[in-house]
Amino acid sequence: MKKILFLGDVVGRPGRTFLAERLASLRRKYALELIVANGENAAGGAGLNARIAKELASVGVDGITLGDHTWDQKSFAREIGELEHVCRPANMADSCPGANSLVLEGNGWRLGVFTVLGRVFMGAGACPFLTADRMIKALKAETDAVLVEIHGEATSEKVALGWYLDGRAAAVIGTHTHIPTADARVLPGGTAYMTDAGMTGPYRSVLGREVEPVVAKFLDGMPRRFEVATGDVRICGAVIEIDESRGLARGIEPVMVRREAKR
Repeated sequence: MKKILFLGDVVGRPGRTFLAERLASLRRKYALELIVANGENAAGGAGLNARIAKELASVGVDGITLGDHTWDQKSFAREIGELEHVCRPANMADSCPGANSLVLEGNGWRLGVFTVLGRVFMGAGACPFLTADRMIKALKAETDAVLVEIHGEATSEKVALGWYLDGRAAAVIGTHTHIPTADARVLPGGTAYMTDAGMTGPYRSVLGREVEPVVAKFLDGMPRRFEVATGDVRICGAVIEIDESRGLARGIEPVMVRREAKR
């Protein structure tokens, strides 16, 4: 049996710092084979850069996925091609730089990983369902199991993709909304599913940003700078248990590690 940890969107320095403090102990506690994290908000809450990607790898993150904020950092389009442990969404245009999937290895066992962007309320990229078909077919030839991340707004689209891939992917895990959902389960065909893994970052916030300016913008519509918050930092995600003989899931357990909120 192999256990992997998938972490929801890492948000800014607070998320990175807490991850650095606790990731080694989580690896020991759950006897993890591999750790995958969404890093699209890791650089100041918007995007990723090479320095931070390497920082996350140095504290124990084996693979980093991205989402709709992939290109928010100006330097990243030039840097992503040199980062072997990072992949951008697979249903972006083929002309985009960077790998569209990862093959991660732990003790001779190989996990394929890719992300698709949802279309509902996001309107970007090729069809996530057809892209997932193509990617799974390609990755199964060189891996023992495949993890699919859907980075999207609509719960219906995420749930539909979970059912669509049931029995073909070891796991389908959602990201993007930064709110962990209570629906972790293994579908009948053996695919572990969770609509959103939540975020690894500050929960005394509005999706990782300071509360007051976000609330004020909702009240008057005026533009404001949304700084990354610092209070109630948590690590959120899920541990997925995979039957290595079948490449499908035996279990999924939501994970939340909490630090006391700042008052």
